[in-house]
Amino acid sequence: MLTAFTAPGRFYRGNLHCHSSRSDGDPTPARVCAFYREAGYDFVSLTDHFMERFGFPVVDTTPFRTDDFTTLIGAELHADGLENGEIWHMVANGLPLDFAPLAPGETAAQLAQRALDAGAFVSIAHPGWYGLTLNDALAMPTVHAVEAFNSICDWETGRGDGNYLIDQMLDRGHHTGVIATDDAHRYRDEVCRGWVMVKATENTPEAILAALKSGAYYASQGPSIHHMEIDAGHLNIETSAIHRAWLVGHAARSTAVMSENFTRARLPLEKFAGRWARLIIQDHAGRRAWSNPLYL
Repeated sequence: MLTAFTAPGRFYRGNLHCHSSRSDGDPTPARVCAFYREAGYDFVSLTDHFMERFGFPVVDTTPFRTDDFTTLIGAELHADGLENGEIWHMVANGLPLDFAPLAPGETAAQLAQRALDAGAFVSIAHPGWYGLTLNDALAMPTVHAVEAFNSICDWETGRGDGNYLIDQMLDRGHHTGVIATDDAHRYRDEVCRGWVMVKATENTPEAILAALKSGAYYASQGPSIHHMEIDAGHLNIETSAIHRAWLVGHAARSTAVMSENFTRARLPLEKFAGRWARLIIQDHAGRRAWSNPLYL
């Protein structure tokens, strides 16, 4: 999907997953928003745990918007149902403030569908952290994205990666987007390590949410993807300074460009024809960025 590089507008940096004192985070909602604004982000979505013990919070962050910083109303949704006995973790950005609490007997799939029907951008959170399987994911309605990287899960447990699930879903024909998040709780070493760059015409909740749903974004830990285009059976990319670029696809299909320092590359698409491919780049500090999948 090349929407991020063909849509009008500019890129806005945002975090789609974080917590406050309204659930199990340390700072107040006001401080969370101030933190990301002062860190140079363009938007944030506060996603406190939508659980009974916290009062099913959907926190109103509209008072913390400014002329150059906005917020998406959100929550992290939970319900029973994983194969390993754990509860589901799904992030919903763009919820209405009156989103109803979990109903008795409501399943994770029903909850996800209700969030989708309410207009939210719904993603599967940190699958590697709690062992979410492909069977779990396929039992869900079609959500928008999966976290390829979750900072706090990486920092605290070494299980912040979700790429395995993204690839398995794509292999089964289930389209999904690719995001990276902080999932910040303590606002110490886990912050500003994963974000999305969203291409929108303006920095408003409506424009950001519409761009997310259209796939006009990429995920990053640091490197920038300036442009991608398909030309004569190749993917041309323009990036910040990197030294690795990979295209990965169905099963073991992959191709790579590796050099000491480059900002442009041309990757052949022939071996991915009829399936999918997605771009991963890495800079000299080991930080990565991920495109949304291309369906070829």
